[in-house]
Amino acid sequence: MGAIYDFHTHTIHSDGSLIPIELIRRALVQGHRAIGVTDHVSPGNLAAVVDVLVADCQLAEEHWEIRALPGVELTHVPPAAIAELAAEARRCGAELVVVHGETPIEPVPPGTNLAALRCPEVDILAHPGILDVELAGLAARNDIFLELSAHPGHNLANGAVAAAAQEAGAALLVNSDAHEPHEILSEELARRIALGAGLSEEAAQVALSENPERLLGKIGRRRERRTRV
Repeated sequence: MGAIYDFHTHTIHSDGSLIPIELIRRALVQGHRAIGVTDHVSPGNLAAVVDVLVADCQLAEEHWEIRALPGVELTHVPPAAIAELAAEARRCGAELVVVHGETPIEPVPPGTNLAALRCPEVDILAHPGILDVELAGLAARNDIFLELSAHPGHNLANGAVAAAAQEAGAALLVNSDAHEPHEILSEELARRIALGAGLSEEAAQVALSENPERLLGKIGRRRERRTRV
């Protein structure tokens, strides 16, 4: 069994059903090497949510063999506020900054994808919708990962995201956007999502293994810089 990586999940601190430590435990038992806990935030709840996630992720890493990453998903915020809120999330202790992209099933403000992909504090653009090659190229240049989503509805545009990313050389990840226990990724489901988006076996392996390790390396280097400071 290979390792599973998921950098986009939710708990009771936004609209999920599990407390963070239970979500992390269930992911560990299911074979995850890393789990990002990225509840929906905006200015009103950002600091409080990050505080809770940092505490539970630290506890999990102290006792279990899993990388547990406290993060945020900036959701339905005005595009002009994304850079400021991403920087604030970092100051509060978020190790992972995800932006809720322009999914085809929600009224996300136009310009959200562009603002996210211009922001150096953003790690992942989640479910970007019908992404064009120009924006995928911006993701590649700024080392921002593009998501292939397991979530019903969001996943309608996975094929378009994969095609644009491959043409532009942008990095893809498969994430669950899990809100419920049964939505936690399995290795087989993650592989099916990658292949279903049109990736070859080789490209799927990159999205499922190599790119997650690249992101973990990026996060690890940020940890080291904070420790030195």
